[in-house]
This record gives sequence, C-alpha cells and structure tokens, in this order.
Amino acid sequence: MKYPANVKIVEVGARDGLQNEKQPISVATKIELIHKLVDAGIVHVEAGSFVNPKWVPQMAGSAEVFQGLVRKSNVTYAALTPNMQGFEDALQAGASEVAIFGAASESFSQKNINCSIAESIQRFEPIMLAAKSANIKVRGYVSCVAGCPYEGDISVEKVAEVSRILFEMGCHEISLGDTIGVGTPAAVNRILEATAKQVPLENLAVHFHDTYGQALANIYAALEMGVSIVDSSIAGLGGCPYAKGASGNVATEDVVYMLNGLGVKHGVDLCKLIAAGNYISHELGRVNGSKVAIAASS
Repeated sequence: MKYPANVKIVEVGARDGLQNEKQPISVATKIELIHKLVDAGIVHVEAGSFVNPKWVPQMAGSAEVFQGLVRKSNVTYAALTPNMQGFEDALQAGASEVAIFGAASESFSQKNINCSIAESIQRFEPIMLAAKSANIKVRGYVSCVAGCPYEGDISVEKVAEVSRILFEMGCHEISLGDTIGVGTPAAVNRILEATAKQVPLENLAVHFHDTYGQALANIYAALEMGVSIVDSSIAGLGGCPYAKGASGNVATEDVVYMLNGLGVKHGVDLCKLIAAGNYISHELGRVNGSKVAIAASS
C-alpha cells in the first residue's frame, strides 16, 4: 500500500473539542493545553473561535487565549471566524490563520449559521478580501459531507461543489467534515473521488467524528487515496452543538498511533501527546476518550 510520506495533523481540540463542554473552562487551562500540544510537536492548532458567546459560551475567552500564548514561530495558531466581526477580532488577537465554515446540507446551514449555503458563501466574500489584504491564510470547512442530522444522505456532487467554491474563493485548504460521524470507508472513497475532481487532493483535509466508531477506518481510507492532512482532537474531545448525538472527534493520540504503525511521518511525540490528553481529561473530570491513551496509561 502507498500512503503519504508525511501527514499534517490539525489539532482541533482546543476549539472544536472544548466548544461543546457544559462546564466552564478557564483561559489558563486552554492556554496550558495548547502549550502542551505544541510541546508534543503539533504545528497547527485551532486555538479558539470568534463566534458570538451567546451561541457558543465556551469560546468567550478566545481573545485572551490568543494573547496569553507563548508562541513558537513554526506553529499556526488558527481561529474560527463566522463573519467580518469575528475576523477582525481574530486579527486583533493575533490569529495566524482563520477558518470559515460552510455546509453541504441546506438544513444544517440554516440551523448552524441561520442562512442558506449560497448566503453563507456570500458572507465569506468580505472575509476573503480582508484576509488577502492582511496576508492571512483562510481554511474552509465543509460540514455534513457524509450525512446530515436533518436531511440524511448528502450527494457527493454537492460536497464537491461547495468545496470547489470555497477553494476558488481563496481557501488554501478545504476540510471535509463528517459532522455526525455516519461515514464509512466506502463513502469516504466516493466523497474524495468526486471532490478531488474539483479541488487538488493536496488541498483537501479530512475531519471525522467517531459517533459510529468509523473515524480511524475512514482516515485510513483517505490516506490510501493520498490525503495528507488530518484533523483530530486531543483525548477525542468534541461534538457539535447543532448535531444532536454527534460524539467526539477522532482522538489525536489514536491517529498518531496508527500513523506510527504505518510508518507515516508526522512529527508528534506520542508520549507527550498522551500527557496533554490526560491533562485536559483530568481538568474536565472525565476519562480520556482515546483508546491509545487508556491502554498506555493503564
């Protein structure tokens, strides 16, 4: 089998992982988590989100998180920005990359950001212009690529179309998200085959939730097809406030263990990564959601 020689891990735990937590999490805890992740070798970390805290209370302290970080020059500290206000706040806080998020499902787009897919793309245009002017890279997310909690199956053509539009707008990377975790390797193959005709494979990332236990198998299928960018969340943290029943993202520790077994380079120290996952799990008062971390720590 041929896999990419190197895989970039995009760590989303500090944003996508923590945004769904009910209990308050201090700015100091978030900063410490990010420092531990970077110390483990993570070079791309989503550090926060500049959304209205009324909708996502856990992201209320994102500006303070960015301002409190002791940064490394080779690390991208990214922020999710839903609109121009969010973009301006992220820029002021010192984000080194921003991300915008659309969906392949009309119903999910309405529930998540209160507008249609077409309207959401229109909203992104001023962000793209401002980012270009500020020389800031923009990452694009496409939600519900394998299924929607409201619509069920989603056509691969729609996934490819939304991905192409975001790429042509200037997003340097398109992350394909299985928001509710219903995808299987066969579905991943179909999605990537269709989308790679519209967006170069090297600009595609995969973002799998593990609701049905398929996330690692889906990543493996994506690697076989040549994808070399994988989103994951420390300790398997996460979910989606707008997708009932969606469990956490695939655990970064489990992804790294699999990549080690495949001989794929990634630059991350698994022992330090496990320690970071155990740290945040302890802070949240829960068992680490990574099977690798549990096995290694027992």
